[in-house]
Amino acid sequence: MATSENVTLSDLHSPKEASITAFTTVLPALKHKLIYIRHQHDKHEPEYFRAVSSLSDNDLTSFTISDLEAVRVGSSAYGLHLFGKVGLPAAPGSYIHVRVFVAAEEGTDGASEEDRVAKLHCIHTEEVVKEDGDHVYRAIFKKDDPLEWFDT
Repeated sequence: MATSENVTLSDLHSPKEASITAFTTVLPALKHKLIYIRHQHDKHEPEYFRAVSSLSDNDLTSFTISDLEAVRVGSSAYGLHLFGKVGLPAAPGSYIHVRVFVAAEEGTDGASEEDRVAKLHCIHTEEVVKEDGDHVYRAIFKKDDPLEWFDT
């Protein structure tokens, strides 16, 4: 299993053509999943999406591929792990962090871009337990928040 211990991510950089292609492929799934997790979290812990609570689902998902501002990429035996920072135009200064997995299409070696398949792995949701035991939840990040390895 790929983890932050065995996959080294590149430095944060502007998206290149391969990253743009991968994110373009997963964009419909990303928007669908973002609305889904927002509704699920709103039932139990609305703090995750409090920063954008005034936005409609349509406004929340109004981003396009041009809102993919930065990426980090890591390689493992399984494929490429692509982490992206996507700006939310309807909430300036707000971002989601997204993880995409790119692997060889079944029956190919994945050597060319045409032989690779990109799939949405997850959208980052964070739960931090403070020293006093209080929990802080968020799925919306700021520009200066680091884009680091995440599994959820």
